[in-house]
Amino acid sequence: MDKHAKMRPPKGGADAAPPCGDGIPALWHVGPEEMLFAGPLGYNARHSHAAPLFLAGLYEEFSIRLSVQRGWQRCAVAVIPPGVAYELDVAGNPLAVFYLEPRTAGIEALRPLVWSGEWVDGALLGAAGEAEPLRRLYEDPLALDHAGLVLQDLMAFSNRRAGRRLDPRINKAVAVISSKQDELGGVGDVAGRVGLSSSHFQHLFSQSVGVPFRRYRAWHRLRSAIHNIIAGESFTAAAHGAGYFDQAHFCRHFRQSFGAAPSMSLKQVRRPQGAGGG
Repeated sequence: MDKHAKMRPPKGGADAAPPCGDGIPALWHVGPEEMLFAGPLGYNARHSHAAPLFLAGLYEEFSIRLSVQRGWQRCAVAVIPPGVAYELDVAGNPLAVFYLEPRTAGIEALRPLVWSGEWVDGALLGAAGEAEPLRRLYEDPLALDHAGLVLQDLMAFSNRRAGRRLDPRINKAVAVISSKQDELGGVGDVAGRVGLSSSHFQHLFSQSVGVPFRRYRAWHRLRSAIHNIIAGESFTAAAHGAGYFDQAHFCRHFRQSFGAAPSMSLKQVRRPQGAGGG
């Protein structure tokens, strides 16, 4: 990979519909510690996430821009830490995006998925990595039945090689947010559950996770809405169920978090047998 390679800016924009690809419906999986999207994408405007993620071109390299000064670069895989903003141009090709909740090791748990790479503007870009398990999932028509097991194996592989461990109090807080999202009060509630003052907790959380507590909690609300849509709920019902004011509120948050409208990746999606949707 040439870290100085540049491209023309992608045509279209965040609303430009990507090509249909090979006709395989997009795959979404939302698990307790992980989330996966695999499917064709076009251009995603500049955005950042509240959880670390691993990007893998399933058949082709993709283009990424982390800073305007450096420009567009080509890579096969990438690890993006929380809070690092970037743009994507995948040109309609299938891409896997593996989001890992920052338990135990945080971003360090994803580094081993890139076999060789360079840190560029806060992200790890590589020419090769652990794309094959994700490619097999994408091609498998029954992937929804066992995606969690495949991703757990991938997490076990990477966690064994991680060189850092998350503060156990923050690890506990992340678990609480994940499992008790609907029951939680404000930051003081979560801080009290892990034995910290609110101010100390917020400082330690941002330092350990990479984004503030409020943003990470909002990420879990978004995950909940995506999970409900995959299960067959309408966008409106899923938005209300996750605590959004309305569908428009959910769509704005989705666009801010992913750089594109939810219709680009959630309309043609594999669903559990018997699920509805709309």
